[in-house]
Amino acid sequence: MRFVIDAQLPPALKRVFSAAAHEAIHVSELGLVQAPDREIWHRTADMNAVLVTKDEDFIMMRALDALGPPVVWVRLGNAKKQNLLIRFESVLPRIVAALERGETVVEVSDL
Repeated sequence: MRFVIDAQLPPALKRVFSAAAHEAIHVSELGLVQAPDREIWHRTADMNAVLVTKDEDFIMMRALDALGPPVVWVRLGNAKKQNLLIRFESVLPRIVAALERGETVVEVSDL
């Protein structure tokens, strides 16, 4: 599975996906750090990837665009990078399973 990691999440998150044999790229590698949400949305869709973001705007976009990319919505607040990576390591199998079932929005929260 391929993932695009949005700007408010650390590039180091790629390692978690790679360790689980998934492809991941950070928006900084795509030259999209300052890009409008719509451009990130379309680029992610063109790549047949899943967008990993903290930005609620993408949840609204997903509700309005059934052909857009799936979204992993990170709702962990301001976590230290290491804590975020550890949390993703523990939930990544559930995220992938949900996406494989066809879910288009997968929430990762403190709960």
